[in-house]
Amino acid sequence: MKRRPKIAVWKFASCDGCQLTLLDCEDELLSVAARVDIAYFLEASSARGRGPYDLSLVEGSITTPDDVERIRHVRRVSKHLVAIGACAAAGGIQALRDLADVREFASVVYARPDYISTLERSTPISAHVPVDFELRGCPIDKNQLLEVIGSFIAGRRPAIPAHSVCVDCKARGNTCVLVAHGTPCLGPITQAGCGALCPLWNRGCFGCFGPKETPNPAALTPCPEQKILRLFGSHRDA
Repeated sequence: MKRRPKIAVWKFASCDGCQLTLLDCEDELLSVAARVDIAYFLEASSARGRGPYDLSLVEGSITTPDDVERIRHVRRVSKHLVAIGACAAAGGIQALRDLADVREFASVVYARPDYISTLERSTPISAHVPVDFELRGCPIDKNQLLEVIGSFIAGRRPAIPAHSVCVDCKARGNTCVLVAHGTPCLGPITQAGCGALCPLWNRGCFGCFGPKETPNPAALTPCPEQKILRLFGSHRDA
């Protein structure tokens, strides 16, 4: 009998939402489980199947010295490693601390900050080990996750779109909230994957899937003063 590919799912600093996306696959999860051996996935099972693993899905950013050692171990025991979600791909919302002094934060939050062992910055997985693919999103899209798993099983590169959210808006027939309503929107520079969810409900894109391929953020910024005021609904003397 042919051996089923062995998959592991790992968590670092994160909210668990991207791991839960795999469980949210519902009916599709049965098909996945029939084709692979989910050997290590502590979010779903206490079983700890030993490596090496054909594919490791890694959620979360690297924030402690122990994280650095553990992600190096994950890389050593994994044939392919895929970073899933904004934390793993870009450092996540916890990377906001990179803009300030983490020691000051610790002194405010914890009664004994001297017990806290943390790095100065929250960094993506790729800052520490080679990554075979990054799946964007906060959280990731379940259909894209299934495509990634299926593609690595088949030995091909995942077919994940690199175009902007604007393309998806046009495909869905959404009215452009930036042009029609003056709503600030990051759609022109954000990678597709969410199905243009926010513009569908007349909200501007927040950039959950990160920058698209070859983004041009500067094109959104050097607007004439009156255009900027109109976009944000403000007035010169406000």
